[in-house]
Amino acid sequence: MKKIGHNKPPISLDPKETIKKNINRRKLIVDDGIKHYDGLPLPTWIELSLIDVCNRTCSFCPKADESIAPDTYMKMSRKLIDKLHNDLKKIGYNGSIALCGYGEPLLHKDIEYITQKLSKVSNVEVVTNGDVLNSKMLKKLYDAKAGRCLISMYDGPEQIEKFKKIIKISKVPEDFVILRDRWYDDSQNFGVKLTNRTGTVKIGNQLDNSVHGICYYPTYQFLIDWNGDVFLCPQDWQRRRAMGNMMQESIIEIWKGNSMTKFRKNLLNGKRCEKPCSDCNADGTLLGQNHAKIWRHLYK
Repeated sequence: MKKIGHNKPPISLDPKETIKKNINRRKLIVDDGIKHYDGLPLPTWIELSLIDVCNRTCSFCPKADESIAPDTYMKMSRKLIDKLHNDLKKIGYNGSIALCGYGEPLLHKDIEYITQKLSKVSNVEVVTNGDVLNSKMLKKLYDAKAGRCLISMYDGPEQIEKFKKIIKISKVPEDFVILRDRWYDDSQNFGVKLTNRTGTVKIGNQLDNSVHGICYYPTYQFLIDWNGDVFLCPQDWQRRRAMGNMMQESIIEIWKGNSMTKFRKNLLNGKRCEKPCSDCNADGTLLGQNHAKIWRHLYK
């Protein structure tokens, strides 16, 4: 794990460097070892939105506006998790699953079960703000075979020592946890890869929608909401266009279905011609280059 970790951050940090390290780490997961099923490349990154509530209201996040992204407290069921496990096992999935999405995953009381179940078919990453994390919970995540726990620190560098103490008490390997500095103001884009979340967020130095055209998101990943709805990517906070529902279809049926195919073809050609893509300013070419090459060849 040390190969792709960037723990032990110094007090003086450059947010751009942290973002760069995170992208490079994910490239090793997303762009390598692409597996095929029925002649099609499988995704290598799946995000799960386990619970629709967060204990924070960060200004750069849609959760800051309850009229747009209210806390509904709806949560993913064990039945859905079990079906996802079975679907992924059937196709021999070898990518990663990120527990993050539209809420704080550690607020889901079944987080240990979810991690343990999905770790049997995939590498599982838990992405958290760390507010409810303690040494006992961290040890449970490690014992449940999570591959990583990524902690986004929003308050300040003093949090580094807090989480290092939790790591030490839990006795998990240091490189099991990645600490990410996210405590910056709008002059440094809050320390994140700032986007408008498909026209939902206007704060900060937002790029115009026309800056980026080509997008690789639907060539290598998708997001599953608490109720099983599958979305193109985690940018679509308004949940405007579901590709299908995994409780009604299998994951592979949705992946190769008409809706996903239409958006994938359009975005590979730089056509952000339908919502939510037409409202999006995210750079969708940072990851998935190898996937995109394969899909372009298949679509010729």
